[in-house]
Amino acid sequence: MLNCDWCNLSEEDKRFQVYESTSWSVFLSDEQDYIGRCILVLKRHCGSMSNITVAEWNELHNLICKVETCLKNVLGATLCNWSCLMNSFYKESDPNPHLHIHVRPRYDKPVVINGNTYIDREFGHHYAMNKSGIIPDKDKEAVFNMLKDWLSQ
Repeated sequence: MLNCDWCNLSEEDKRFQVYESTSWSVFLSDEQDYIGRCILVLKRHCGSMSNITVAEWNELHNLICKVETCLKNVLGATLCNWSCLMNSFYKESDPNPHLHIHVRPRYDKPVVINGNTYIDREFGHHYAMNKSGIIPDKDKEAVFNMLKDWLSQ
């Protein structure tokens, strides 16, 4: 679709793709407000979860299991929050939503990456809006490599 950012990703945009299946791509999110935060994106343009096929649902289920297991094994996530929030698309006068699902790993213990400690201060509560998602590039790269390596096994 011509005017869809998710349908027209550049190679730079795909730099942090940690996994790809037949129907879905998994990206490490630019925002690392929760370490390991990822986005699952349907590879075909589709505006609603109610419009995905049975095969895409089945693949999504398997992918959720795989990604959640990865985040728990690799980074020590206690649980994962999954959300499909399409609100931002509707800020535009001519909305063109593309189905994507956020996963926010949550931690009851600190996560240490390259000697830097990250603490989930909202653990046990809803995720915080407008929380800083800036982490050093070397830490983001390390998280990316750990997830990609585990998911490619």
